[in-house]
Amino acid sequence: MTETLSAPALAVSDEVADLLFRTARTTTSWTAGEVTDGQVAAAWDLAKFGPTAMNTLPLRLLVVRSPEAKQRLVAHMADGNKAKVEAAPASLVLAADPAFHEHLDVLFPVYPGIKDQLAPAAEVREGMARTNALLQAGYLVLALRAVGLAAGPMNGMDFDGVDGEFFAESGWKSFLVVNVGQAEGDGTPHPRLPRLGFEQVAEVL
Repeated sequence: MTETLSAPALAVSDEVADLLFRTARTTTSWTAGEVTDGQVAAAWDLAKFGPTAMNTLPLRLLVVRSPEAKQRLVAHMADGNKAKVEAAPASLVLAADPAFHEHLDVLFPVYPGIKDQLAPAAEVREGMARTNALLQAGYLVLALRAVGLAAGPMNGMDFDGVDGEFFAESGWKSFLVVNVGQAEGDGTPHPRLPRLGFEQVAEVL
């Protein structure tokens, strides 16, 4: 017998669910409104509470706002993304920090010695950094929406070129650019595309 699923009441208001998920769109059309450091910091102060393995928090952000920095970034974007970076009030280069273990004495004190244990395990750290930074990227997009900003994530770029341009000293590894600002209208001329239902993506044992 097939069970008919009914949606339970949400723990947040419909307005919040709309803001974060249902009506939020990947944005490519922007107003001239400024994106401040305070807004990005407020988004981080929400996103940092999303879970990561051993509280590693490996996501790093580069806020690209000035015309000069924008052109340095545009040079490494795929052709279809160059104009999107140029048009956005600000672009966030998201990167994973393979040296996240340096902070674990503070971030994960319940496991004394984990910093030194991970220090020689570069390959393990790179994998952990990327997986958990990807998780944090999802949290960050929602957090940006929560502080009233629209987001346009994209990964069509020369990652090695971006890393050489911006992260040669830090060793951070870029994996995504998120354009941010205030959406002009709906933020996109495209209609909302279909989504898969729960029954199409889940198995219940």
